[in-house]
Amino acid sequence: MTQRTVLVVLFDGVQSLDVTGPVEVFTGAGLCAGDTRDAYLVRTASLDGGPVRTSSGLTLVPDSALADAPAPHTLLVPGGHGTRGQDPELTAWLRERGPHAQRLVSVCTGAIRLAEAGLLEGRRATTHWAYCEKLARDHPGIDVDPDPIYVRDGHVATSAGVTAGIDLALALVEEDLGREVALTVARHLVVFLRRPGNQAQFSVQLAAQTARREPLREVQQWITEHPADNLSVEALAARARLSPRHFARSFQADTGLTPGKYVERVRIEHARRLLEDTSDGVEEISRACGYGTPEAMRRAFVKVLGAAPAEYRRRFHPAPAAAAGASSRHIHPHR
Repeated sequence: MTQRTVLVVLFDGVQSLDVTGPVEVFTGAGLCAGDTRDAYLVRTASLDGGPVRTSSGLTLVPDSALADAPAPHTLLVPGGHGTRGQDPELTAWLRERGPHAQRLVSVCTGAIRLAEAGLLEGRRATTHWAYCEKLARDHPGIDVDPDPIYVRDGHVATSAGVTAGIDLALALVEEDLGREVALTVARHLVVFLRRPGNQAQFSVQLAAQTARREPLREVQQWITEHPADNLSVEALAARARLSPRHFARSFQADTGLTPGKYVERVRIEHARRLLEDTSDGVEEISRACGYGTPEAMRRAFVKVLGAAPAEYRRRFHPAPAAAAGASSRHIHPHR
């Protein structure tokens, strides 16, 4: 097994979970593999080697200064309040050393630091939803996608806020060491392994604005709880006691989405959960989510996710054998 050095960059104002989440994943993967020296050598470094104060007030003590750090296989730049201002010295170090890493990773607004160093130019990337617009505005050469929890573009991987860094780290472990190791780490950390990178940063209910007017809020809740019902504009308008035209205009003004788009997202999200978490057949799921036929659901999945329901389930529904095998393994402490 080839050892991979993971170098995590520290700076004042860093988000502590952006650091500790991936570090726990990579370290746990090494322990699961039997010997951390055979999997990942995880190191942290700040510009001068001195302690840094995180955005939550915790103090982190790095292993070394960046100048003395080992050449990394994976260079990871976390985010946090410390990325809001300019840091010319850190940017210069990333511009010089970043291209030599076999894998570049950012968590949350760490993407801003990579962008400032020119390392995301011409690539697709993401960051915390609240900073996607800024990243796109400040760096028009980057294809910023605000929806996914993480994005892979060649050897560069960027993730959304906080816990998305754990999802990305698990995906990298699965790529390096296999699904069984990644699944064991996920179970140990009590997180999902199978949360796919193209999963939205928010559920539909969080991504859309909550309607200001009570009848429209009730309709939003009804849609979420009854995806298999008749959710046409006419039927929803009747529930809100509004004319279809007035309802459609008011719903979009309050939520930022047309009724049809909102219903489409709710049904897709519901179907994904059923495919991931149950063994129900595609035909049964299509009816439960309001598609009527498997073909209608297939068309919706291909349009939105780029994969048919069967392919989606194959990729993200854990196989019984894998789950059983993982449950019999444990992460052992250092010997």
